[in-house]
Amino acid sequence: MSVAAVKEYLREWGKDADVREFFRSSATVALAAEALGVEPARIAKTLSFKLAPGCVLIVAAGDARIENSKFKAFFGKKAIMPKPEETLELTGHPVGGVCPFAVNPAVRVYLDISLRRFGTVFPACGSASSSVEMTPDELFACSRAMDWVDLCSGWENASRVQRGDAPLDSPPGD
Repeated sequence: MSVAAVKEYLREWGKDADVREFFRSSATVALAAEALGVEPARIAKTLSFKLAPGCVLIVAAGDARIENSKFKAFFGKKAIMPKPEETLELTGHPVGGVCPFAVNPAVRVYLDISLRRFGTVFPACGSASSSVEMTPDELFACSRAMDWVDLCSGWENASRVQRGDAPLDSPPGD
């Protein structure tokens, strides 16, 4: 897939024109935060894990880490990330540009609750130099997420309200 494919996919929600492309890499949380001029926690990183019949994508805040015990309790299997050369085949996107939009049919998307503390977040859009700003509710809809999950740790002690964003315990959109 490419940024063009993601833009076409996002047209259904009127978000295609909001996709931003950069002249430099935004392939990591730190690079994306720098390119966008936002704190790293607001980067909605998309992590891929092998899970039959294909893979599962977990979208989490930039400062959150997958907790293996939570992953195993939820999915019944150990969290195993695909090798870089497998990522494109499994997800439809290359490493650095993996996003929850325009993914392969066997891919299931889940959003981690670590994203809910922000008014808007920034997921990638199919390349190592692209992003779009969305509310957590928009991200849930546009990614056709299966559910909100609690699979991460490390973010709970971060500031509850940053730059006017919603409090941690508020549902998205409030």
